[in-house]
Amino acid sequence: MIKRIVFITLGAIVMSVGLEIFLVPNNVIDGGVVGISIMLAHVSSLPLGVFIFVLNIPFFFIGYKQIGKTFTASTIYGIIILSVSTSVLHSVPAFTQDVLLATLFGGCVLGIGVGMVIRYGGCLDGTEISAILVSKKLPFSVGEIIMFVNLFILGSAGFVFSWDRAMYSLLAYYVAYKMIDVTIKGLDESKSVWIISEHHKRIGEAILDRLGRGVTYLSGEGAFTGDEKKVVFCVITRIEEAKLKDIVYEHDPESFLAIADIAEVRGGRFKKSIH
Repeated sequence: MIKRIVFITLGAIVMSVGLEIFLVPNNVIDGGVVGISIMLAHVSSLPLGVFIFVLNIPFFFIGYKQIGKTFTASTIYGIIILSVSTSVLHSVPAFTQDVLLATLFGGCVLGIGVGMVIRYGGCLDGTEISAILVSKKLPFSVGEIIMFVNLFILGSAGFVFSWDRAMYSLLAYYVAYKMIDVTIKGLDESKSVWIISEHHKRIGEAILDRLGRGVTYLSGEGAFTGDEKKVVFCVITRIEEAKLKDIVYEHDPESFLAIADIAEVRGGRFKKSIH
């Protein structure tokens, strides 16, 4: 619970930095409810934080009914921190007046903040609640769903600001949604490895000795030949992929090797063994 609170707080503050220090001063909007709030705040001159909180209230009930108390409480807390942070940072001068730089860096910072909050069980925008629910039923990531919805919202910036600002806003959110996925998955992305070889023991021992990664030997059967197959399974990080390939082909150039991305690894003995 403490870890959840700390990272949701940090994520909300990071998002407010992306908004108030980069995007909002340059008339570049975010997507979703926050994007609508930015436009309403610009038109009415009322504080951005007020609109962010009020417009998200209906989604609190959706989150409570569909996802549960913990998620709703985390979301309410995160949005309160975001609303307060945007009010505090509103008077801070923008880091840059260059619209392109503000768009790229603002989108990057914003995406990190949003991804951090989603990763630790909350969200900062009503559209994120919808995206989290829909992502469970569709073969799309949270970032892709949010990007699709925001195509319509970001286009509205052309009527409130200008059409070049609408295009900058679209660019900012493209950067943000990429950073959302990176943050949710983690920078040190893991990969699962499946190796079928007659020399499975030597390969497994080499992986354990040279990479420090534990391996599991599985038994399989070839569907066409009916021959018994031995499979080596292990989990590595992205930067270890090249070294693992060298190990495998060094011991058996004819081996079958399959590598796939993994969003998260928990339990077991994934930490490297020191030899």
